[in-house]
Amino acid sequence: MTEHEYKTDQRSLFLAGMKASIPIALGYFAVSAAYGMAAIIEGMTITQATVTSLITLTSAGQFAGTTLICAGASLVELILTQLIINARYFLMSISLAQKAALHTPLWKRMLMAYGITDEIYAVAISEKGRLRFAWMMGLIVGPVAGWTLGTWAGGLASATLPTDLVNCLGLAMYGMFIAIFIPAAKKSRPVFYCVLLACGLSCLFAWAPALQIFSGGYSIIIITVVVSALMAWLFPRSEDEQ
Repeated sequence: MTEHEYKTDQRSLFLAGMKASIPIALGYFAVSAAYGMAAIIEGMTITQATVTSLITLTSAGQFAGTTLICAGASLVELILTQLIINARYFLMSISLAQKAALHTPLWKRMLMAYGITDEIYAVAISEKGRLRFAWMMGLIVGPVAGWTLGTWAGGLASATLPTDLVNCLGLAMYGMFIAIFIPAAKKSRPVFYCVLLACGLSCLFAWAPALQIFSGGYSIIIITVVVSALMAWLFPRSEDEQ
């Protein structure tokens, strides 16, 4: 293959990846706008919120992390919370590493790992054959741009709109999470019990005087670990569900 043919091939792969990422990028723009608003309400600047979205690319992790940072949580608390919330990305990275093109250098694998999200992973894992670096970069760049620009737009809106309206728009974050777990809870009894138990423990940590010694970050860590372990013990997945 000549150098010209190689560059043409790489360009075609990149554009194909971008085409596959368009729905993800559009969805990320809308969700990250809610994050941008929430971040400004918490006390971040537009620049801080935008840079956070650019370098992390994680919805639940960013919402939780921003709240902890603005509340003055300790670094250990922040790190543990992020490890627990984003633990699934370790498994996704290992899975996609098996599909990466042979002899892909480490620095390229690291760039590919940076862009792994639930939606990007779903598209990448369903791609036939080996994952080429140029295609993965095309798949990643659109969602990264959508997530970052959405945060900037949401932060800008929060900085210019009336405070009362911004506070109302900030509820979009909670609407997003409700829209995620309510349908799943309707279809699955274990998911329903999981949501119910998590809500109950959250209320307990918020209102029980004896549990006030735990900060918000450590409460999230304890609730996540306890509920996950209990649900895995009570409702183990059968071989057919693996």
